Amino acid sequence: MNENLFASFITPTMMGLPIIIFIVLLPSFLLKSSKRISTNRLVTFQQWLIKLIVKQMMLIHSPKGRTWCLMLTALIIFIGSTNLLGLLPHTFTPTTQLSMNLGMAIPLWAGAVILGFRHKMKPSLAHFLPQGTPIPLIPMLIIIETISLFIQPMALAVRLTANITAGHLLIHLIGGATLVLTSISTPTATITFLILSLLTILEFAVALIQAYVFTLLVSLYLHDNT
Repeated sequence: MNENLFASFITPTMMGLPIIIFIVLLPSFLLKSSKRISTNRLVTFQQWLIKLIVKQMMLIHSPKGRTWCLMLTALIIFIGSTNLLGLLPHTFTPTTQLSMNLGMAIPLWAGAVILGFRHKMKPSLAHFLPQGTPIPLIPMLIIIETISLFIQPMALAVRLTANITAGHLLIHLIGGATLVLTSISTPTATITFLILSLLTILEFAVALIQAYVFTLLVSLYLHDNT
């Protein structure tokens, strides 16, 4: 219990060198690929899941937006697998780092916005000033819409960071409480352990849901600009 509450969020090092790059690349080694005509169940499930994601994401997009299909699919698989691996004991979750999430959100958001200004200049500029706005409110609305536009990548990154971090902290606190209560009151420790088990199952769901929400919002930003 004397361990720092935020120790699990510190970037791990080996011989004084950060190993975050190897941790980020780890999910790519776990995804199987096969060139055989008859594949195993894992590869079949993986392909079915990717097709389902692509169908849901690309349904609303124009042909220009569908060119982002591979990027969005890779994004949701990467975030989902990283979140799930972070739930294993003695592991590190890169998506708890705001800097990494900003590194994913800002380029994707900027690419979608630049694409909109390049191919749909007038509709993109029209978002800054809704039709029928009274003349005295025009400067204020333009400022508000501009701020809301630039807040989008920050909201993406903070949402993912906050949800993953909160879940890890809850698991850490309840796990520590269960360990202490084991020597004090066995029935109470059992109840706490059941709560911890349910919370862990919930965190598995949250890990996948947050990956879907992050990718879905990027997809919606892309849809608004294509």
